[in-house]
Amino acid sequence: MLSIIIPTYNEEQLLPRLLASIKEQDYCDYEIIVADAASSDRTPAIAAEFGARVVPGGLPPVGRNRGAATTTGEKILFLDADVVLPRRDFLSSAIQEFDSRALDIATCRVDPIGDKKIDKLFHWFYNFYTACLASIRPHAPGFCILVRRHLHEKLGGFDEEIKLAEDQDYSQRAAKLGQFGFLSEYLPVSTRRFERDGRLNVIFKYVICEFYMMLFGGPKSDIFKYRFGYPKDKTLK
Repeated sequence: MLSIIIPTYNEEQLLPRLLASIKEQDYCDYEIIVADAASSDRTPAIAAEFGARVVPGGLPPVGRNRGAATTTGEKILFLDADVVLPRRDFLSSAIQEFDSRALDIATCRVDPIGDKKIDKLFHWFYNFYTACLASIRPHAPGFCILVRRHLHEKLGGFDEEIKLAEDQDYSQRAAKLGQFGFLSEYLPVSTRRFERDGRLNVIFKYVICEFYMMLFGGPKSDIFKYRFGYPKDKTLK
């Protein structure tokens, strides 16, 4: 069984899109766990309407760990609420490739949701950069990590003390204990962080964070001012 874990906080606008895309999959052997950080909107109710199990969450690493602790699947797929599965065979294709290549942890290349050329350029560079460093410094973004349960448990889950890029820390620790790889799939991802914080600000923050992690490891103080959750607006990207 595949256990799908989604950490949430006030995601009533975008969560239905992801859950609907999961329900449309031709792969059926899965469970959905939404780890909710005390949302003040209808997020928990929407999750329940789609048949997901709702458990108490927190910041993303906390929610992912708490969600995974309640699951039974031998494989775990961590997703964020603002992504969407692009095709009906996405899960079956990803799992088949994951197993055929004997991977222990994997992620997808990404495409931005939207038509802005600057976003396409940035995501192309991200795909190129992470592919080049895959054997040295694996990067698996938290919005798409497929991992075997035994490896997740061996790692002790995500480091909940890290304030930003805990997913990089997780993937790099995992790659030391198991086989890491990029799947051939592309996953559409939201650009709402760019819209909220500004593209140059986001890019600068993550470049600095990358160098910080190379020198000191995952940041355990809030020097990068990470914010979980988004205000309601009309932009559903």
